[in-house]
Order: sequence, then structure tokens, then C-alpha cells
Amino acid sequence: MSFIEVNSDSDFPIQNLPYGIFSTKDNTKHRIGVAIGTKILDLSVIKHLFDGAQMKDKQNVFEETTLNKFMSLGKSAWKETRQRLQELLSDSCKILKDNNDLRKQAFVEQKDANMHLPAQIGDYTDFYCSKEHATNVGTMFRGKENALMPNWLHLPVGYHGRASSVVVSGTDIRRPNGQTCPDETKPPTFGNCKLLDIELEMAFFIGTEGNHQGEPITMDKADEYIFGLVIMNDWSARDIQKWEYVPLGPFTAKNFGTTISPWIVTMDALQDALCTGPTQDPTPLSYLTQQEPSAIDIDLKVSLKPNQSTKEYTICQSNLKHMYWSLKQMLVHHTVTGCNLRAGDLIATGTISGPTPDSCGSMLELTWRGSKPLVLDENLTRKFLEDGDTVTMTGFYQGNGFKIGFGQCTGTIIPALPLPK
Repeated sequence: MSFIEVNSDSDFPIQNLPYGIFSTKDNTKHRIGVAIGTKILDLSVIKHLFDGAQMKDKQNVFEETTLNKFMSLGKSAWKETRQRLQELLSDSCKILKDNNDLRKQAFVEQKDANMHLPAQIGDYTDFYCSKEHATNVGTMFRGKENALMPNWLHLPVGYHGRASSVVVSGTDIRRPNGQTCPDETKPPTFGNCKLLDIELEMAFFIGTEGNHQGEPITMDKADEYIFGLVIMNDWSARDIQKWEYVPLGPFTAKNFGTTISPWIVTMDALQDALCTGPTQDPTPLSYLTQQEPSAIDIDLKVSLKPNQSTKEYTICQSNLKHMYWSLKQMLVHHTVTGCNLRAGDLIATGTISGPTPDSCGSMLELTWRGSKPLVLDENLTRKFLEDGDTVTMTGFYQGNGFKIGFGQCTGTIIPALPLPK
């Protein structure tokens, strides 16, 4: 138990302690914080209290404006810091509990804080690792017999995304303009995206100092490089995507905005969430072979608040454990060529769809390319997103009497810029 009051339904009990970057109105410097209940613990204020073997000469990482340097210290430093935080926040420890002056400096209410991107993201890779999602999309465009491409069951498919347009939760997303060809018997046109979509994903941040170029990360070392997870919404312009997709895959349909939740939940906090993943058939090649448990049990929900409504509607409920390819398999395949990763790189799962219709992680699937509109309420439907719509994604692992949550991943669609004359 913590001496900080934490409600039973809070995302941020002492068993969680996720990291984020925040500022306040009276102190605009970006600082490293840890969420506990409704509060944020400012690590720059208490950096002198981290005096263990791993952190004694490295406390200055908590003066940084991003988490990159802390993440680069590696797993031993992460584990020691987490253990020290749980000790300092426990009801039995008096160091913070009984020092009113230090407590006043160290704690900030979350409602009074502005959240920022937790890391400087050097590179961002997006995978396509849900078998249900890949099957649904493949069936739409190629039919059931050819739903999965020949390589899909042999390797985690991915593409290189755009790091510069990754934004923190609460940032508005502008509807993109782009080139489309709705009627392939006619020339393409330029205009507003008409089929704007979501993708329910999760993503993990790379830690340690990364691997050297030319030296792959092997399965037995993969855990050392995965710092923690966030929820992600990879906004997608489906009409632009359809026209530009062949032959090299996603480009402008995906590069205009990707939203992540502000708190990074560490893998140490999620150890109890590990579970057995889907059966992989055929058996992957030896470099991708892993030991169970390899999946993570995180319940996920997507809510939509339409522009003309004050009510939120749940449109999807899924779970990360449905992913066919695991986080470690994504990481290992990413580096098998010797690709060098760096602390702060972001790697996403791709759309997380489950086996039931209400677990589809995109509106493309939920409405089957717009042919079956979502009925939200009487006289209120959606095929794809409209201007003013707000999408919120949440997720948590349900522990024994506590939740390990991620906070919100939220974005609102604002109108496209006027077309050039």
C-alpha cells in the first residue's frame, strides 16, 4: 500500500508506477514524473534519493526533459529505480511520507499538469501482427482464399513510419488532403480525405543503448531492450491508402498523425500480465522461436464521441493477447539484418483485432469498408470519422485487487485545410 491515496479503479496504483514527461503552469520545464493515484511524483525533486548501485552516479538523468537517457541505462537500472520508487511511496517508508516540505515540492496533481511526448523518438516502425486484422483486410480486397499473403505466417510484416508526426494524447488531428482515385476508370483527383479511420494499437519503447549496427538482437536478449508500453492510435486515410498502397505500402495515408498515451508502463509492471499467445502454425524459423508465455493480457477499449453528441459510445473491445506475433518477435525480426535500434525508438503492433465482430480495431473492419455503418444511437451512425469526432482508447491489466492502466489515448478530428486554388 502507498501512503498516497489510490482508488481501487485507478490506473496508477503502486504496482504500476509508469513514467511520463510533464510540465505545469508555474514551471514550464519538461520534467520526468511517475504517476501514482491522481498525482505525479517529480523525479527531478527527489533524484538524490536514488543512491543504489545502479543509479548512484547517474541521478542526473532525472533532470532530463525526456526519458531517453534513463531508458538507455538498461534493465538493471530500470529495476532498481522501480524498487526504490515502490519503497519511497510505501506506507511504511517515512522519507517522503513524513517530510511535508519535500512532499509539497515533489508531488503535482495530474489535473494541473500538461503531458508531453515521453521520449525523443528517433525512429518509428509499425507492424501488422494481428492475424484477425490481416485476415479481415485481406478478405475485403483479395477474397477469403487469398486473405493472407504467403509471407504473413512466416515473419512479422512491418513498415517504417514517420516519427515526426507522433503526438501525445489530447493533440488534435487535422483531416489530411491527398490524392485519391475513387473510380479507376477516371484520372485521380486531389481533395479532402473522405475515409478517415482509426487503428487500435499498442507500441513499445526501445531502451538500453540499442544494438550495434550489424549485430542482431537475439530472442534470449530481447527482454533487455523493451522498456515499456503505450497505447497508440495510428490514424489512417483509407481512400488515400488504397490508391498509393501498391507497390511500396503505406505513405501519406499514414504519415499525418499517430497518437500515443503519455504514460509508459514498464515491462516490470506487466510481468503478471504475461500469458500464452496464439498457436503459431507453421512453427517460425529458429531465430523467431520463443518460449511461452509470450503474449500480454491487456484489455483494450475504443470510445467514439461524435461531433454532435455529448455521449461517448464504445465501438471496440479487444485485447493485446490476440496478437499472433509477440513483441519480442517483432524486435528480433526488426534487427535480424543488423538494423541498429536506439533508446527512444518506437515499435508498434499494428491494429489489434480479436475473434469477435466487436473486437475489430479499425472502422474499416467494424463497418466492413463502410457497407455496414455503426449504429451508435437513433439517427446517429458512422462509416468513418467526421470532423469534430473524438476517439479515446484505454487499456489495463486486471491484477488481484488492482489495475495496471495506461491512461487515455485521445484525439479529435479538425477540418482539413482549404484546397489550393
